[in-house]
Amino acid sequence: MSSSTTDILIWPSTIAIAKVDDKLKAVQITKLVTAERAVAGHGEAFELLWAKSNKGRDVDWGLFASECGLSVGLTEQDKTDGDKTVVVGFGSAGVAFYHLDLPEAKEEEMAAMVRLQAETLLPLSAEKMEMTWRTRRVQNGKVAITIAAARREYLQRFVENVRGLEPAEILLDCEAIVRAWKELFYGDEKDTLIVSLSARSTQVCLAEDGRLSNAVVLDMGTEDFLETANDLLDSAHKGEPEQTETTERFIQDIKSALESFGHTESAELPVFVLSDGSRAIEGIVSCLKSAGLNARAALPEIEKIRAQRQFKAEQLYEYRVPIGLALMAVEIPVEGLNLFENLYKPAWKEQKSPALYSLKIAGTIAAAMLALFVIVSYAVDVASPNAIQKRLTTADSGMDINLLMQRQKLIKAVALERPNLLELLNQVTESGDSGIKLDSFHFKKGQLVSISGQAQNSDQLYKFQEALLSKNGIKEVKIQSTSTDSKSKKLKFTINFHYKNFTKKGIRA
Repeated sequence: MSSSTTDILIWPSTIAIAKVDDKLKAVQITKLVTAERAVAGHGEAFELLWAKSNKGRDVDWGLFASECGLSVGLTEQDKTDGDKTVVVGFGSAGVAFYHLDLPEAKEEEMAAMVRLQAETLLPLSAEKMEMTWRTRRVQNGKVAITIAAARREYLQRFVENVRGLEPAEILLDCEAIVRAWKELFYGDEKDTLIVSLSARSTQVCLAEDGRLSNAVVLDMGTEDFLETANDLLDSAHKGEPEQTETTERFIQDIKSALESFGHTESAELPVFVLSDGSRAIEGIVSCLKSAGLNARAALPEIEKIRAQRQFKAEQLYEYRVPIGLALMAVEIPVEGLNLFENLYKPAWKEQKSPALYSLKIAGTIAAAMLALFVIVSYAVDVASPNAIQKRLTTADSGMDINLLMQRQKLIKAVALERPNLLELLNQVTESGDSGIKLDSFHFKKGQLVSISGQAQNSDQLYKFQEALLSKNGIKEVKIQSTSTDSKSKKLKFTINFHYKNFTKKGIRA
């Protein structure tokens, strides 16, 4: 893997750090495009500049970052690594994934529905959890949603550990596994189960259309198979693989993960076991095959990544997580489930964009600031003596102070008459307890608001109805229909109600 610098376009490099098997591992990667690859139609490639692990047993993020050449704890003027992007990986063992199928809706409405449904799924109250989500597929009018959630306290502790590094992104290590599988192990866009074994744990990731859809961490790793690896391979080569207590438990864990991911027909989904070529992983693949799984080993493609020194397959496998993180970070924009959106922002981003400008309310703030800009600009204009005199005495302007005040009152009145769908969705969310699950939400001026969903029983549905009636602006809440689902035995319902004066006939849209 030589590193030629002829006709190469180089991007700024990325340093990625992750904790794997109680050790910190880091790589530095640069994205580049060479003339020869462009002519061949291969486009961009990646160069691995270096890879290293911490030597001691203590996991000190700041100390290790310093060993990697980062200017930790220095002022902006003293830093020497401004041309490098730093990203860190967060262990997904403490992250839970959920799937939802929701009706198609606008982005703001979809976000409110996701929050509503998530509250019925999360193990703790919303105040103690952080969650993020993204859409996966749209099929038959339904949008498939992936939700990732974790305890806020757990995430905050991690932020404090890595804040001194000022990472540009904090990414999930399970997403890094999927990216490494695509780029380093030549994975495709098909639905796949990816198995990544470490010494004492195993990450099982479901990838759909090349993106992480679900993940779980097993408490078994390659160390559990070291003593039996040779026996497993010998028996597999004879055509009669023998299962041990360890392999049977591992197979059962993989099948349980598949079932929880919604794949009951386990033989249909391809299972790729990321491999360093060792006998232990070869034996594990043989066991999975003998259990009826469509399993195969995936070795890293050495030619995929250039390097300034020779890296063997087992070394690329060892650093697969930080490599995956770095490959995610070189893409713009960085696509990932951002669990830390509300908990962390690099200092340089804080300076450029005050905390007021949260992404969640960017549209609202932008609109408000635009209106404020117009009003303030006018106020500054009329504040000068000449402008005041002009507007008070010049009939040609067609504008006086009284007219201005009347217009502002009119603007406020019109704003009050606009339907606030987010407020309405929040009111509906607050009215339902953990047993209420909404399936659809329909709003159109001049028509009754209609919501449908499921309740545990009729008592819960009546409480939901009463809670809606107590909300400001919601009137005449009526249960239009109910039926019992034959499979879940839950009570399916449709409720209609009036919202302020927007649902009355004759209101123009």
